[in-house]
Amino acid sequence: MGYRDDQNFDVQNLLKIMKESKDSPKTASPSPYSFIEAYKGEESIFVVTLTSKLSSTYNNALLAKDIFLEEIEDKFIHVFDSCSASIGEALVSLKITELVEQRLSKLQIIDKVNKYIKEMKTFFLLESLDNLIKSDRMNKVKGKLASLLSIKPILGEEDGEISLFDKARGSKLAFKKLIDIIREYDKNLEEKVLAPNTAEEFKVEILKRYNFKDIIIVETGGLSSVYANEGGIIISF
Repeated sequence: MGYRDDQNFDVQNLLKIMKESKDSPKTASPSPYSFIEAYKGEESIFVVTLTSKLSSTYNNALLAKDIFLEEIEDKFIHVFDSCSASIGEALVSLKITELVEQRLSKLQIIDKVNKYIKEMKTFFLLESLDNLIKSDRMNKVKGKLASLLSIKPILGEEDGEISLFDKARGSKLAFKKLIDIIREYDKNLEEKVLAPNTAEEFKVEILKRYNFKDIIIVETGGLSSVYANEGGIIISF
């Protein structure tokens, strides 16, 4: 059964189906044709994609841009590789909006956003490893052993790829360690926006310890929910 991850997608129903299924969940990138359709219109376009290290989305967006500019219409299109996922992509999009509202030139926006992407950090705390195991993104034996021992991995983006940064025994300790990790990257936090994808409790604890410019909370979409699963936390700043 296939689903399209758009603004009408029912993430809660997806989580229910995955929990009940023994099959491995699979995801696919948008096709170049999907991007070509989105490129139509008079407005200039900035595109923000999932990290190119984990998905062909970035390359498909570039291919669609080349086809569109050569065969359909001459217009401004720029594709950003977020080097991140989920809320990290949202932060990049918010940064673009902020710079557009400041009436910066397109080249200035590209330069500033590329710098922003380079400095951005993204971390993941997963409550369940089931979907990573089912989809072969994690070794089955190690994944099942970690689940049995209640070991929670803290994952993070490193050069556009997902790496293991830390691990903890139990959700409470892992939650605390995730908050502690921010201290290692606390340069100019008052100028940054923190974006966890869920958890008011997480926001409360962060406010006790760090001085972010703002904290916004959003829910994960379909793609991220396939791997973060129910209860997963993704933060970017």
